[in-house]
Amino acid sequence: MTPDGTAPEAAARQRRSRHSGRRLRARAVLVLAPLLALVSLYPDPVPNAGPRLGSLLETFQPWLPLAALPLAAVALWRRSALALAACALPGAAWLIAHGGALLADEDTPYDLTALQHNVSDVNPDPAGTARQLAGAGADLIALEEVVPAALPAYREILSPGYPHLAVEGTVALWSRHPLTDIRPVDIRPQDVPRDWRRGLRATAHTPKGEIAVYVAHLPSVRMSPASGFGTARRDESARYLGRAIEAEETERVLLMGDLNSTVADRGLAPVTSQLNAPAGTLAFSWPASLPLARIDQVLARNAKVAHIRALDRTGSDHLPVLARIRF
Repeated sequence: MTPDGTAPEAAARQRRSRHSGRRLRARAVLVLAPLLALVSLYPDPVPNAGPRLGSLLETFQPWLPLAALPLAAVALWRRSALALAACALPGAAWLIAHGGALLADEDTPYDLTALQHNVSDVNPDPAGTARQLAGAGADLIALEEVVPAALPAYREILSPGYPHLAVEGTVALWSRHPLTDIRPVDIRPQDVPRDWRRGLRATAHTPKGEIAVYVAHLPSVRMSPASGFGTARRDESARYLGRAIEAEETERVLLMGDLNSTVADRGLAPVTSQLNAPAGTLAFSWPASLPLARIDQVLARNAKVAHIRALDRTGSDHLPVLARIRF
């Protein structure tokens, strides 16, 4: 008998069982860590049918490598150097996909600056928000959730520096440069009320030439156990916006808006496939208290979004983002 009263054969079996369990867990880490790295780089194979898991992963793609932390804990617990090394792969994937954000050059030449902000329909201080946005010195300011009660405050503060204004429903565009051909853009999903107006288009006459400016606020998404990542309305609205941009005859196009997802989300492909996104920058804009994703976008056609950054918090649940545009 062994000191603890166990028969030698039984004790040996227990040791073999423990070692086998350790090897099994280490092997699981060796499989899961490279798979996580692959999904962090290429989430496209993840299906989007049903709960739209693909869109969910793409929305929070920069954070996926954090899932390697519990895997690393298992590797340490099982004292597997090989499994621990495998846990470094998701971090390497992050550097490949987003490491350019660490090297972004704010001194890149530019021709135009554009500020995008969802100001929130329950913003307690519209005037303070407007003063903060005016201080950024942008050429164009696009706002969403501008409710009628708050519009006069934004007009009063912004109009001296931005005399040209376009408003449609709850979206608005202030400009230093003249605006013409202002018209609504119908991006309303079929099952929402007809007074839902969240898209506009205007031609901005800048010193560098004309540019068609679109301002849009796509529908919000919701998470639920029954339906998963509820993006149906947003995706429908994105298709309508994509058709409008495709039909745009002006060579240069600038889109500013709260698109309620990141540019990696395949649900926005009707829009993002036609426009250039800023490269190598994160500039998370939502939620303002703990930014996890940039759902406020500045995208361009026949122009380059040379740099984008998030600004200080206002009275909104989003952060403003300021982009530099190069023609």
